[in-house]
Amino acid sequence: MKGQKISDRYQIIKSIGEGGMANVYLAYDTILDRNVAVKVLRGDLSNDEKFVRRFQREALAASSLSHQNIVEVYDVGEDNGEYYIVMEYIEGKHLKNLLKKRGKLTLSEAVDIMLQITDGMSVAHDSYIIHRDIKPQNIMILENGLVKITDFGIAMAMNATQLTQTNSVMGSVHYLPPEQASGQGSTLQSDIYSMGIVMYELITGELPFKGDNAVEIALKHLKEPLPDIRDKIPNVPNSIVNIIKKATAKNPKNRYADARVMHEDLKTCLDESRINEPIISYKYSETDTDDTKIMKMVKKEKTKEKEKTIDIKEEKEEVIAKKITGDDLKKQNRLLIILAFIFTGLIVGITSLVVLIPIMTKSGKQATVPDIAGLSIKQAIKELQNKGFTVSDNYIEEASTSIEKDHVIGTKPEIGSRRKEGTEITLRVSLGDTQVTIEDYTGESYEEIKGRLEALKLIVRLEPKKVDEDAEHEYEPTEIIGQSVEPGEKLSVGETIILYYPDIVRFYPDFTDGSYTVEDVEDFADTYELQLDIQYVTTSEYEPGTIYYQSRPKGYTIVNGQTFRIKVAQSNSSVIDDDDDCGGLC
Repeated sequence: MKGQKISDRYQIIKSIGEGGMANVYLAYDTILDRNVAVKVLRGDLSNDEKFVRRFQREALAASSLSHQNIVEVYDVGEDNGEYYIVMEYIEGKHLKNLLKKRGKLTLSEAVDIMLQITDGMSVAHDSYIIHRDIKPQNIMILENGLVKITDFGIAMAMNATQLTQTNSVMGSVHYLPPEQASGQGSTLQSDIYSMGIVMYELITGELPFKGDNAVEIALKHLKEPLPDIRDKIPNVPNSIVNIIKKATAKNPKNRYADARVMHEDLKTCLDESRINEPIISYKYSETDTDDTKIMKMVKKEKTKEKEKTIDIKEEKEEVIAKKITGDDLKKQNRLLIILAFIFTGLIVGITSLVVLIPIMTKSGKQATVPDIAGLSIKQAIKELQNKGFTVSDNYIEEASTSIEKDHVIGTKPEIGSRRKEGTEITLRVSLGDTQVTIEDYTGESYEEIKGRLEALKLIVRLEPKKVDEDAEHEYEPTEIIGQSVEPGEKLSVGETIILYYPDIVRFYPDFTDGSYTVEDVEDFADTYELQLDIQYVTTSEYEPGTIYYQSRPKGYTIVNGQTFRIKVAQSNSSVIDDDDDCGGLC
């Protein structure tokens, strides 16, 4: 309840969420003077001694993790039979909410988020701490784009036996690794699989596997291959395809060893040199995961339905047996004649297939597009024709720093892909190393310059650069205030230039210097969308109306949505009657 204290320390402010495993509250830490998030275990889980012991052990282990992309765990405890975990309070929103609002993200946004997730998970994996429940609902994103992974303590205490026992199952099962779905133990690669599913969802805006219930979805994770992301996003780079494919491999041996390895791969996935890299093939066979546990669950669900229908079926059989007459025998004879015709037709059909299949197979013979990168156009055409392909008269011309002019960079369809003989292949031919002379872009709009440079095949990155709001120059939000390449320098196609735009830093003033009123602070809070908490305190040390305390000191950076508290002096005469609801704290 609001105002209630947990362990005589954490004062509940309000409820901020309810889940299948815990209820979440915003609370005030009366000892350290800060807001915290308190998760109180749901009643039925609190009664499970085995779960509670594991929860406490795992939550304490999670409290040792320290990383900017992991929500910090401050405390774990118990109060009157209520088990709780105290965490850093994040003023942001779940990644799932962002997806609902945006639908899908750009490739650069998705990669940036995945880099932060894998960076945070690398610290956990280095300590061999497995999250076991990576999903967008457990990933927070702040206004400044910083990602925070949450729910370590509770997620690690859960296991696959809760697959059908929690209200959160439908949210978790969409990201469930095959080995967890089949009841096997979790490993570091289990988190990798979940992160791969999250990356797929960020880019496509859709979940790869859907179903009417948790069991159906879990079976798809076990049995069905992940849908090809290129069916949703045709121009997605091969490097992105490979990362998702490797992360979501059915066989854990084919996945990344841990989050750090995946993080390193993500760092370069948008580099020009990796855009058309060969699609990976698995080192180990994608053997079916043991699905004993799932099949038992399916059988349990179906058993009751079978028991309900068996009596009805027996009654129908008795009625049918009693109604067999001479007319029924005539009908049976006609049925035999019809079946004879069907049987004859099947024999003719099978005979036809035996004759036609060799012909069809021969006409559909496939071949692999050979590796002709670096060859001259003439040599490439000869190689392709020797493999049974035809070559298009039109070429795709591209600049290249590694392939000399008029030589082949690659093909469309890609080198290494299998196609029917006779398929037309289009050559991607090098224009050589064409260079762009960089100009001075400061003062111009990055939207215009970015489009112009990308048209010249350069990679343009936009990055904020902090500037003081008190500076004489008044910046436009899209104004370029700096660049990573000096004017006059030349860049080759595929190289990167960074354009900097203003990230204006705003600071808290000193509201306690005597020149500010409460109304001034209220206007300030409205301007920067702060959550203002004004506390009136009876004291004789200050003149009534004096602001003598502020929770965020002068020079502290302002972030929209922050909680800002001030204390204002009032005299004894300002205290209102006891009958008033606010008890003198108005």
